[in-house]
Amino acid sequence: MIRIGVDPLLDLLAGSSCVGCRRPGRQLCPACATAVSGRARAVRPTPCPPGLAPCCAAGEYSGMLRALVLGHKEHHRLPLRAPLGSLLADAVLVLLAGDAIGPVVLVPVPSRPGSALRRGHDPTWDITRSAARELGRRGARASAHRLLRVGRVGDQRELDAAGRAANLRDAMSVDGPRLARLARRHERAVIVLCDDVLTTGSTAREAQRALAATGVGIAGVAVVAATRRRAPPHGETSGRLLSSMGRRV
Repeated sequence: MIRIGVDPLLDLLAGSSCVGCRRPGRQLCPACATAVSGRARAVRPTPCPPGLAPCCAAGEYSGMLRALVLGHKEHHRLPLRAPLGSLLADAVLVLLAGDAIGPVVLVPVPSRPGSALRRGHDPTWDITRSAARELGRRGARASAHRLLRVGRVGDQRELDAAGRAANLRDAMSVDGPRLARLARRHERAVIVLCDDVLTTGSTAREAQRALAATGVGIAGVAVVAATRRRAPPHGETSGRLLSSMGRRV
């Protein structure tokens, strides 16, 4: 069940309303929280970047889930990090189902330079840390670590899959000192790459490449939401089940 986190009386006094149904009070009411819970499943972008690790999303990027992501990311509704973190934790657990859990290291996809400053917060880092805390409450040994950096890249919102891949080519790198500190703490860990939304898979694939370049393999990619993409003529679907759950480091 999603942890809502903020006292409804405080939200009511602040003039807040549910991002889903607009009911005054909590930023996500219990009924809407229940409506978006329990839907995590394996997903795949269409077309899929070659070599992309297994991916799992808590739901489709539409309706209430889209409102949740945008409310936190663009409209500064910071209390939504708690329910978003719970959803991301759901995706991580489904991704790792059948595999021994722990320690789990969640690595957020890095934000473009300047975007966190413009927004006043780093949405992906916020929900990744929240997911690590939620996994801890559920009995998993989990932590979040910023291991990736990204150089200057163009805005991706209007780019197609090929354009995004070209825009991100070799754009990311690993923070060596942070990786070394992590390696000293955990000789073996399950690494999961985290993001808010999976669209074409280009960002996740570039992050995966950067980690692999330093010898770090990932178990997969966990996201809050995945966009529904139209299947190409040969009929591949974006929601087909995955046959592999990746590997450990």
